[in-house]
Amino acid sequence: MTVADPATATAAAIASNGDYTANVYSGKQEHRDQVCAILEKEGQIPMNLIDSEVEWFYDVLGLDDMYFMLEAPATVANHIVSLYGAQLSSMNKPNPVNITFESRHASGAIFIHNSVPGISKTDGPHYEQMIDAEYLDTSVPQKAYRIESYRSRGKVSKRLDASLRTYFVSACDFVNADPQGDAAYDISQVSDRTFLAKATETVLDLYSSVMAKVLGRTGPVIVSNELPSGEHRLVIGFRQGSTQGYFAALSDLYHYYRLFSSRKYVEQFSNGVTIISLYLDLARHAKRLVAGSSGSSSSVGSTTASPVLAPAVAAASIDDGVRQIIKEASLLFCIPNTPFQKHFKTGELSVQETVYAYAGWIFAQHFLNRLGSEYATLVDILDPNDATDIEVLAKLKKRLRHETFTRELILDILVGNCEVVKDLYAHFANTHHIQTAGNNELHQSLSAARLHDKEALDKEALLAKIARTATNDHEATVLRALVDFNEHILKTNFFQPTKVALSFRMDPGFLPAIEYPAKPYGVFLVIGNEFRGFHVRFQDVARGGIRIVRSRNREAYSINQRTLFDENYSLASTQHRKNKDIPEGGSKGTILLNPDAQEKSFVAFEKYVDAMLDLLLTGQSPGIKDRLVDRLGRNEILFFGPDEGTAGFMDWASQHARKRGAPFWKAFTTGKSQHLGGIPHDTYGMTTRSVHQYVLGIVRQLGLDEAACSKFQTGGPDGDLGSNEIKISCDRTVAVVDGSGVLCDPLGIDRAELTRLASERQMIQNFDLTKLGPQGFRVLVDDFQVTLPDGTLVQDGLSFRNTFHLNKMAAADFFVPCGGRPESIDINNVGTLFEDDGSTRFKYVVEGANLFFTQDARLRLEKAGVHLFKDASANKGGVTSSSLEVLAALSFDDSEFGRLMCRQEDGSLPAFYQEYVADVQKAIEANAAREFECLWNESKRTGKPKSILSDDLSVAIVELRKSLESTNLWDDLPLRHLVMREALPARLLKELGIDVILERVPQNYLKAIFGAYLASHFVYEYGTEPGQFAFFEYMSKYRAKAETTN
Repeated sequence: MTVADPATATAAAIASNGDYTANVYSGKQEHRDQVCAILEKEGQIPMNLIDSEVEWFYDVLGLDDMYFMLEAPATVANHIVSLYGAQLSSMNKPNPVNITFESRHASGAIFIHNSVPGISKTDGPHYEQMIDAEYLDTSVPQKAYRIESYRSRGKVSKRLDASLRTYFVSACDFVNADPQGDAAYDISQVSDRTFLAKATETVLDLYSSVMAKVLGRTGPVIVSNELPSGEHRLVIGFRQGSTQGYFAALSDLYHYYRLFSSRKYVEQFSNGVTIISLYLDLARHAKRLVAGSSGSSSSVGSTTASPVLAPAVAAASIDDGVRQIIKEASLLFCIPNTPFQKHFKTGELSVQETVYAYAGWIFAQHFLNRLGSEYATLVDILDPNDATDIEVLAKLKKRLRHETFTRELILDILVGNCEVVKDLYAHFANTHHIQTAGNNELHQSLSAARLHDKEALDKEALLAKIARTATNDHEATVLRALVDFNEHILKTNFFQPTKVALSFRMDPGFLPAIEYPAKPYGVFLVIGNEFRGFHVRFQDVARGGIRIVRSRNREAYSINQRTLFDENYSLASTQHRKNKDIPEGGSKGTILLNPDAQEKSFVAFEKYVDAMLDLLLTGQSPGIKDRLVDRLGRNEILFFGPDEGTAGFMDWASQHARKRGAPFWKAFTTGKSQHLGGIPHDTYGMTTRSVHQYVLGIVRQLGLDEAACSKFQTGGPDGDLGSNEIKISCDRTVAVVDGSGVLCDPLGIDRAELTRLASERQMIQNFDLTKLGPQGFRVLVDDFQVTLPDGTLVQDGLSFRNTFHLNKMAAADFFVPCGGRPESIDINNVGTLFEDDGSTRFKYVVEGANLFFTQDARLRLEKAGVHLFKDASANKGGVTSSSLEVLAALSFDDSEFGRLMCRQEDGSLPAFYQEYVADVQKAIEANAAREFECLWNESKRTGKPKSILSDDLSVAIVELRKSLESTNLWDDLPLRHLVMREALPARLLKELGIDVILERVPQNYLKAIFGAYLASHFVYEYGTEPGQFAFFEYMSKYRAKAETTN
C-alpha cells in the first residue's frame, strides 16, 4: 500500500461544526484516472460499465477522502471489482452480502466493512474488537495509535442497501514524546502532529479541558454537545491502559439506543491520555439483516450466518439516547466485555442487566453453599481430633466446593434464564438506584423500555418464579444465589455516575456458618475489568493489608479464583487474632488479577481503592459523585496496609484519598514512604522483632545456645521478614528457600555472605558459591538435571524449590517460615516432616509467614512434641507498628504531621520521628514477650497445644475487649486518663499531652485503645481461664492507682 504525500492533500474549509478540518485530497481526479486505466486493462468489469461504477464509488458512495489519500490506485481498483462482484452475487442469491477489506502496514492499518446504521453485528470480522486488542488497548506514550473512522454517506451500490464503515489506524508521532511538568498539560506539546494539523481551535480547547480533568481523576471524563448539523458529539477521555475493549463496547452501547456514528476519532497523547470522540445521530432505517463473514483480507461473500438484530430499545429522541449513553458509558468503562455480551448486542439484555449478571455470576462462583446438610452431618459424626477423619473431611470439602458448581455451569444457567435475570436486576435496581431529587430517572437508568410497565418483583415473588421456571435443582440454586446477592447488598456504586470499578458493601449474613464459623463484621466485593477482589473485616475499627494475587497461567488462575475468598477470610481472621494487642480488629483485602492483566497490578489497585472510597465517602458532586442508597446507615472508615504486591502503592492511596476529600487520608494507609509519615516495616525490622522474640523465648526457657542451634528458613534475604531474620539472628542457618531457588549447607551457610545478601536485599541466586561447604548446594528454579553432592538428581529446579520444605534434606532444630504460600503444610503432607522412627525433622517452629501451616497440621506436630508458635501470635510486630503509625496520623494536624512525622526536604528525619519509632520497637518486643510467656505458662499448666491456646488467648482478649465496650469504665475519667497514659507511646504524650490526643482522635478509636490495652494485659497476666474474681482484682489495682495518680 502507498500513502499519499501530505503535500498533495490540502486542508479544506473548516467544517460548519468547527471541529476537525475536512480531509480533501487535491490529487483525487488523477487518482481516479489511474483507477479507470487499471480497470480497463484488467477487463473484469465490462467497458461500458467502468465509468458508472467508478463514478458511484468516488462520488455517490460518499467515502471520506482519507481513503483515497491512503490507498493506492491498484487497491482501490480491486475494491471496485469486489463491489461489482457483490452486485452480481446479490442478483443470484437471496442472502445479503458481507463486504470486508483490510490492509495492514508497519505504521498502521485500514479496515473496511459493510454496516447498517444503528445495529451491532453478532458475527463477522469484528474489526473494532480487533482494533481494540491490537492497537488501542496496547497504546502507551512510547507506542500509541490514533483512529479516524468514517461511515460512507451513500449505499454500496444501487442494488446493495448498506453503507461502508472505514477505519484508518496510524501510529502517533508526538510533538513531545516525554512531556514533563507543565508540558504534560499543554496540548500543543503532547499531541500527535497529524491531529494538530487537523484539529481546530475549538477542538483543541475542548480536548485540553477534558485532558486536564482526566489527569486529575481516576475514571473517565464524559462531555457532550449538539452540533449545528444536528449530530451530538460525545467526547470521552480516560487514561491509557485503564480499560480494555472500550472502543468496540461503546459502539454496542449507542447501537442499543438505535443511534449511529457518522464518524469517530480516537486521539492519543504523550501524557498517557486517550480521548474518543463520537458523532452520533438517530438511525432511521435499521432493520433485520443476515450477516456474512469471510476470513480473506478482501472479500465479498454470502452466507446464512447468525442474524444481525435490530436493538430492542429505540430512544425517543437523539437527546434521550445521548443522555442514556452518558449515564452508561461509565458503567461500560468498568466492565466493557462480559460473557453476556452477545445478549447485549442483540438487545436481549440491557447494559445494566449485562453487567449485573456478570457481578451476580462472580458472586455465585464464590458463595454458593456447596457443602450441604449432608456434610454438616458428617462433621458431627467424625472425630475432629482424629487425623484420618480430618483428612477425609478436608478432601471431601475441597471436592464438593470445587466440583459441584463450576464457573461454566453457573454461566450456562444464567444465560439460559435471561428473563429471570431481568427480574433479578429489576429487584436490585428498585432498591439501589440513586433517586435524584425532583427527577424520576429509574425507568431511564434501567435502559430497557420493556421494564417500564413491568413491576419489580419482591423477594418472595422472585423465589416463587424461580421455583416455577427452574428445570432442576442446580438452576434453582444458582438463581436463588442472586436473590441472596440482592438481599445482602447494603451499599453499591453501581448507579454512581462516574466510577472505575464496581463495589458492593455486603451484609455477611449470606456466609454459611459451616464454612465460615466466625462471622465477619463486613464484606466488600469489588469487580473491575482487570480483576476481582474482596475486603473482609472482623471489627468496625479494623486494619489489614491489601494483597495482589497473580497467576502464572490459566490453570493457576482457576485455582486462585476458587480459593480467593477463603484465603481472604482466613487471612483476615488470622489478622484479627494477631491484632489483639491493638485497637484495630483484623481485616484483609485481596485483588485477583485476570489472566490477561498480570502486568496491571497498579491499575487494578487504583480501581480497587477508588471503588472502595465510593462506598466510604458521601457523594457531594451531583452528576459525578451522587449520594448513594445506604442501607447500612452509618459511616465507615477502613485502614489499608501493604501486603504482597502492594508495598509501593500506599503513598498513592493516601494521596488519592486526600484528593477525594477523605478526612482520614493521613491514616488511610500504613506502610507509606517516610516523606508521607510512614514507618517502613522492613527498614526497622518491625515484623521480625516480634517473630524473633519467640525464638529467644524458646532459647531462654530451654536453656539453649542460639549460636549452636540449626535453622531452616523459607523466605529469603530479598524479603522483609527473611532479610531481617537473617540480620537479627545468630544461629547456624542450614537452608534458605526463596523465589529464586534453594540454598543449603548442612554445616551452616556462611553467615557473612548471607548477611551481605540480606543487607543488599538480594536473592540467594546471588550467593557466592565459593562460600559453600563440601556438602552445600544451590538449585535455582530454572535449573534442570542437577546432581547434588550426595548424588541426588534434581530433575526440575522449580518443583524442587516448591517442595523443598517437605524434603528430608530440610531438617534443623528451628524452622522459621518467613515466606511462602498459605497452607504450604496441611494435614495431607505434614507426614513428610516425620522421620521413619516417628521423630520430627524440626524441634521448634516459629511461624513467621501467615497461614504457612493449617491448624490440623500444627496440632499433629505439637502432638509429636514440637514446640510450635503459630502466625497469629508470632507475626504481629508489623500490625503493632502500623497501628501506632495510624495513631500518630490521627493525633497530629496536617502541619504538625508534616513537621514531626515526615522526611524533610533536606532528606533528614525529624528527631521526634526517630524517637517515636524507638517507642514502637519497644512496644512490639514487650507485647511479643508477654504473649510468649503467657502461652508457655498456660501450655505447661493445662497441657493444651500452643496452637489452640493462641486462639484461646486471642478469643479471650477480643471477647473481653468487646464486653468492656458495654461497661461504664470509659466514663471514669481518672481511670481513662491512667489507662491511656500507659497505653499511648511516651514520646507522643510528651509532644501533645493527653488532653489534646483525647480531643483529636475519634472516640471510637480511643475506646478501642482503652479496651484493647486493658483486655490484653489482663489475659496475659491471668491467662485464658482466670478465676471468678480475677478481673475485679485486676481493676481494683487500676482504680486505686488512678485515685493516687489523680
